[in-house]
Amino acid sequence: MQICLAAFLRWFARRQGDCRKESLVMMRVRNKETFKRVLLSSGMVVCLFLTGCAERTTDYFYRGGAYYHKDEYDGAIFYLSKAIEINPKGANAYNNRGLAYNRKGEYDRAISDCSKAIEINPEYAMAYNNRGNAYNNKGEYDRAISDCSKALEINPVYAEAYNNRGLAYYNKGEYDRVISDCNKAIEINPRYAEAYNNRGLAYAKKDEYDQAISDFTKTIEINPSQAEAYNNRGNAYAKKGEYDQAISDYTKAIEINPGYANAYYNRGVTYNKKGKYNQAISDFTKAIKMDPKYAMAYNNRGIAYYHKGEYDKAWEDVHKAQSLGLQVPPEFIKDLREASGREN
Repeated sequence: MQICLAAFLRWFARRQGDCRKESLVMMRVRNKETFKRVLLSSGMVVCLFLTGCAERTTDYFYRGGAYYHKDEYDGAIFYLSKAIEINPKGANAYNNRGLAYNRKGEYDRAISDCSKAIEINPEYAMAYNNRGNAYNNKGEYDRAISDCSKALEINPVYAEAYNNRGLAYYNKGEYDRVISDCNKAIEINPRYAEAYNNRGLAYAKKDEYDQAISDFTKTIEINPSQAEAYNNRGNAYAKKGEYDQAISDYTKAIEINPGYANAYYNRGVTYNKKGKYNQAISDFTKAIKMDPKYAMAYNNRGIAYYHKGEYDKAWEDVHKAQSLGLQVPPEFIKDLREASGREN
């Protein structure tokens, strides 16, 4: 509102010419009734002007939100910046612009905006949570945990903050804490699909595959279109040696998201284990097409070619994987050398 008022005063001064002319106008008011009418008229103009500023801020804010929900983050940032320009004390606009920057992978800008929102409103739990999420994406897990903990201090029933803190603990390898935080998130919101999925990932890391499968299944029950949950359940089935179930889940993940390179890769690995090398090669090739720097896909396609006796193609994939920085297992190199009669 301060910017709007200043803008009005500049407009009013221009309208009157200069300060002296404005004083002369006031001096020409010859009686109290006229003076009251002038004040009332000026006040109405100020009120209308400020109302217009507020309306424009709200309009820009909601436009930004609409673009965000359409995954059009540049548009969201543009309109939220307009809202901030009019009202620099709008904590919500800073917070939401930070969310858009986070989705774009511009984590430092996301952190800066969430920090500004917190400066304006030190009790803004959502801004702490969102800044924690950005820190997590940057790999600064302790800061992420600190921010999510602060959000929970402000709002002890904030399910998303428990889930996000659990993600940071997951990235630190503290799986029991992940499970504890996800339990709390699920207690607050029993339909929180992401918390079930993340708890399932932690159980899988602890080799508790049946519990992991149960959580991934619950995730799918709540959100049948979550490709990641099918992929994750497929991984758990594969760890148990239930390869057909795994392939079925990877296939469903690909059906939901045809651009899911990891699901193609995982299905290829499972086909390799079943000795279905042509299907494996096909899946690794698709994964590589989607992600040309997918070193593990080259490595495992090389293994499939090795089992088919196509040693030259196996060597090509080994060299490509190595060029991408992958340390190819020495035992595979040894077997390939013996089978192909080549050193490299």
